[in-house]
Amino acid sequence: MQMDLDNIKEKTISFVKKTLEGAEAGHDWFHIERVYKTALSINAKEGGDLLIVTLAALLHDIADSKFNNGDEEIGPRIAGGFLKTINIADELILQVQQIIKNLSYKASLGKIEFSSKELDIVQDADRLDAIGAIGIARAFTYGGFKNRVLYDPEIQPDLNMSKEAYKNSTAPTINHFYEKLLRLKDLMKTGAGKELAAQRHEFMLLYLDHFYAEWEGLN
Repeated sequence: MQMDLDNIKEKTISFVKKTLEGAEAGHDWFHIERVYKTALSINAKEGGDLLIVTLAALLHDIADSKFNNGDEEIGPRIAGGFLKTINIADELILQVQQIIKNLSYKASLGKIEFSSKELDIVQDADRLDAIGAIGIARAFTYGGFKNRVLYDPEIQPDLNMSKEAYKNSTAPTINHFYEKLLRLKDLMKTGAGKELAAQRHEFMLLYLDHFYAEWEGLN
C-alpha cells in the first residue's frame, strides 16, 4: 500500500505543479504544499483516511472558482478527471470531489450537504494557511492582485454577507480580516486545528493593533 500511495502522491504532485504554473502567489504550488503538510500533521492525530486526505489536500485548489469566473464545479471536475487517469476508485474520487466542493469559506456561507473527517482535516489545514503570518501575507498578495486599497476608514466591514455578496466583494483588504480571517479560529473542526488557529489568531490581532497605530502615525 505504501508503494502505491507514494506513486499516487508523486503523480498528483507533478500534475498540480504543472497545472498551477504561473498561478497567483497566494494560491500557487507553495500554498498547496503548506496545506498538504499541515493536513498530514493534523491527520496523524485525527486518524482520517490517508489517501483521501493526501489527494484532497493536493488537489483542493487545482482550479479555484475565483480565478475561473466563479465556476464552483471546475475544481472538482478537473480533479476527478485527473484521478481517473491514475486509476483511483470511483468512490474515492467522489469523496475527494466532495471535499474540494465544500472546502472553501464561501461554501460554508451556503448549504452544506456533505461532511467527513477528511473534509474537517483538509479544511482546517487550508484555513490555517489563511491566518497568522502567512495568512496576512496572502491576504495582501490577493488584494494587490485585485488592485484593492489596503484600508479605507470610510468603508466598514460587512459582517453579514451572503455567499454571493462575499464572492463579489471588492472591499479593502483590512476588511477581509473581519469578514473572514478573524472568524476562522472558531470554525476549526479538529483539536490540532483549534490549537494552531489560536496562536495564529493572536498574531493577527497584534498585527492589526500595529497597523492602525502606524496608520494614525502613532508608531
